[in-house]
Amino acid sequence: MATTAGTWGTIHRERRALLADVEGLTPGQWETPSLCAGRSVRDTLAHMTATARMTPPGFFRKLAGSGFRFETMTAREIAELTAGTPADTLTAFRAQLESVSHPPGPLDSWLGETVVHAEDIRRPLGIVRAYPPEALTRLADFYRRSNLIVGGKRRVAGLRLRATDVDWSAGTGPEVSGPVLALLLAVTGRRSSHVELGGEGLPTLAARD
Repeated sequence: MATTAGTWGTIHRERRALLADVEGLTPGQWETPSLCAGRSVRDTLAHMTATARMTPPGFFRKLAGSGFRFETMTAREIAELTAGTPADTLTAFRAQLESVSHPPGPLDSWLGETVVHAEDIRRPLGIVRAYPPEALTRLADFYRRSNLIVGGKRRVAGLRLRATDVDWSAGTGPEVSGPVLALLLAVTGRRSSHVELGGEGLPTLAARD
């Protein structure tokens, strides 16, 4: 079983790897739409920064200040962190590389925040990252069992997920198969990953988004 320290170590390594991948982006690349609907690559990095500097008390204070509208709070955080130049956004993210601060929620959600949003940024830019397989299978298990934020449990209910590149499968029912990273992205609602998947359960999964 992964330790808390080990999980944060993975989070910190993945943040550093993402920083290395985006430090040289052009102004146009910063404005590339990410896999997060309505957010650019820069917006998504700003969101990751906001999450990495948040604390539970700060989360509830800001949520209350936004009229308990989560999306309003998130939009305000992103606006603050994109008010300057892309270099300013990068500097803010760099300052949180080793942070262990986070909003309320389970530790796996912050690992997921790091990995899934990193792919939200990388994929539209054509950047490929080889993530630790154990992190990907852990997150696939986490999100398929939870409806927290992204509704993964609802999305894959009654389906069997099977990775074709690592030894991992879960669930029962019509099968959806493919690379574990693509399965993770599908569980979290990233429809663009469906082109990497197959199986008789794929139409059911696609119909639920």
